[in-house]
Amino acid sequence: MAVSKADVDYIATLARLSFNDAEKEAMTHDLNEILNYVEKLNELNTENIEPLANMGDRTNVLREDKPVPSISNQDALKNAPDFQDRFFKVPKVIG
Repeated sequence: MAVSKADVDYIATLARLSFNDAEKEAMTHDLNEILNYVEKLNELNTENIEPLANMGDRTNVLREDKPVPSISNQDALKNAPDFQDRFFKVPKVIG
């Protein structure tokens, strides 16, 4: 499957991009090179190869999920530039 200039135009329209003729030519060439490389990878024999989800041997490096006490509302608001009652006060952003 080859990428044509029409394909590049269509992709550019979808991405809301604009290219001049030289850029379209370069993009067409680059996309075709990428597809040729992927096609080359398809030539590899992977019949007896197990699929991998992860290249490393680590299984779970996350911390144990257990509840911990959170900071108090007073501590959370201690460094706030402005607050009202127990809430942060921020500038209005919607008119």
